Amino acid sequence: MYAYLKGTLEEITEDNIVIEVGNIGYNVKVSTTTADLLPGIGNEIKIYTYTLVREDTFSLYGFLTRDDLEIFKKLITVNGIGPKGGLAILSVMNADALRFAIMAGDAKAIAKAPGVGNKTAERVILDLRDKISLEDTLRGLGEPSSAALHGGTLSGGGSPDNIMKKEAIEALVALGYSASDATTAVKKVEVTEDTTVESILKAALKYMF
Repeated sequence: MYAYLKGTLEEITEDNIVIEVGNIGYNVKVSTTTADLLPGIGNEIKIYTYTLVREDTFSLYGFLTRDDLEIFKKLITVNGIGPKGGLAILSVMNADALRFAIMAGDAKAIAKAPGVGNKTAERVILDLRDKISLEDTLRGLGEPSSAALHGGTLSGGGSPDNIMKKEAIEALVALGYSASDATTAVKKVEVTEDTTVESILKAALKYMF
């Protein structure tokens, strides 16, 4: 129903925000990660929304990027993962990290979300692996995440940069790190003309500790 809301941030709690748009305050459920990345009260924000309409409820779920919204919509198609579970997962990992966890079969990383056990995490991987493309995952490494859009660090990169990042992530996973932790670390590495896979790997390892 609503593609997004753009207005003044009036209230922030751990899992809900209030946005005033045209003198109307909208309650929007958000992940703790999204809540942490929001600016202060009184600032104007834009939140992409998913509308849940049921016989006994009408709820809005908000996300800082379309990418987060799209991965949430995929999550809630999984049996046992409702909107609450989808937000819980996105509270412990961003969209990029979740895609890599799914592709790598890293159920342990997904199961870190409150209320999401190993069996449910494995179901997420089984149901979504064919819906997550390598191209989309690599594209995410070269585009700003919600954290980057709101003060985080992330360098953009073209296809060669994405390939080097992918190889660095694969090397970290081979060393025993989870796909989600490896992705998070690699995304923090600044890529320049002189960057190599080895330099990305060395820099990312510093963020692992």
